[in-house]
Amino acid sequence: MVAAESQPADDNERQTQLLRGALDMCLLALLGREPAHGYELVRRMEAAGFGVISYGTIYPLLTRMRRLGLVADEEQASPTGPPRKVYALTGSGRIHLDAWQRQWNRFADTVGAILAAPNHNPTRS
Repeated sequence: MVAAESQPADDNERQTQLLRGALDMCLLALLGREPAHGYELVRRMEAAGFGVISYGTIYPLLTRMRRLGLVADEEQASPTGPPRKVYALTGSGRIHLDAWQRQWNRFADTVGAILAAPNHNPTRS
């Protein structure tokens, strides 16, 4: 991912908007691979190249997805402190993830086709 300092300000805003549209799907995909606690999900998102994502973004989204039945949480002992909530994908979460992934792929294919199409009209000044 490109460092924020080298991007124009509107690129940062566009990146934020794109992330908002895909964050729940990405979290479900990560939980579909392996259950995790919130801190681990933040770390995985950063490792994937999304940059810094705050806990204040992740935890409310996990709470909403739990209320919707997409994820379940379970308290597990922590080796270094108090118990922590570990989130896992539910059956309903898997169904939603599969549907969202198909929708995302169609959307990305459509955008990609538009961006890849040759420009036959000269740019007007």
